[in-house]
Amino acid sequence: MDNNDLLIRLRYALDIKNNDMVEIFKLGGIELTKEEVLKVLTKSPESDDEADGIWEAAENEDHIKADNAMFESFLNGLIIFKRGRQEPKPGQPEKPALTGEPSKNLLLKKVKIALQLTSEDMLEILQLAGVTVTKSEMSAMLRKQGHKNYSNCGDRYARNFLKGLAIKYRK
Repeated sequence: MDNNDLLIRLRYALDIKNNDMVEIFKLGGIELTKEEVLKVLTKSPESDDEADGIWEAAENEDHIKADNAMFESFLNGLIIFKRGRQEPKPGQPEKPALTGEPSKNLLLKKVKIALQLTSEDMLEILQLAGVTVTKSEMSAMLRKQGHKNYSNCGDRYARNFLKGLAIKYRK
């Protein structure tokens, strides 16, 4: 799963409208028009199983690839959109620095913050999608990269977390 796919699934799960997507990107520090957001929210040609030469011409004009910095900026904007802007403490930078962490781990951390979820809530969301995760596994995925108990979040957990979010928030 690439960052565009994660954005598409997160947008669906939380039922975020196009105008709100533009606002969230803006809060995260990226200026995109509604048309550009729609290009970001298209499936990337590489993610299709039948990717042969037909995509190469259309890819440049109909698709904007979301890199890790764009994805992390969107997640930072989502936190501000859902919780409000936090005043920086003295000596703290105005904008949070980009971590460069794998996007799936970042997705879990930032969505947890944006939606004010506890670890138990996250386990419950994964349970809704039919995946059982222990508290220690969840804790390992939420740790800082480089920690001795850090665990990389795989596609399965990210996909099922977003599926559980959709079940919980799209009634």
